Amino acid sequence: QVQLQESGPGLVKPSQTLPLTCTVSGGSITTNSYYWSWIRQPPGKGLEWMGAIANGDRTYYSPSQRGRTSISRDTSKNQFTLQLISVTPEDTALYYCAADLVHWGHGTQVTVSS
Repeated sequence: QVQLQESGPGLVKPSQTLPLTCTVSGGSITTNSYYWSWIRQPPGKGLEWMGAIANGDRTYYSPSQRGRTSISRDTSKNQFTLQLISVTPEDTALYYCAADLVHWGHGTQVTVSS
């Protein structure tokens, strides 16, 4: 079974770029035909799908995140990454990675604060 683990800095300053990594185990990020997604949940709010990457490095982004979000893959490490530029305190959230929105990581907390 596919397992996912998020990692990244717990604290980021406003205007900086947030880098997050999702490490996949139990399956290859290239042979599985999954959509590898990033989702977040701000405090007291619902889940927000941010974007995904699929085979052939096709990327899909939420309209609200397009322009600030970049998702890529490192096939040699079986990882995919999220970069969110120009963060603000409103980007404070629990960030999840998922495969086909079926298999989820446990999430990693990110706080944007000076």
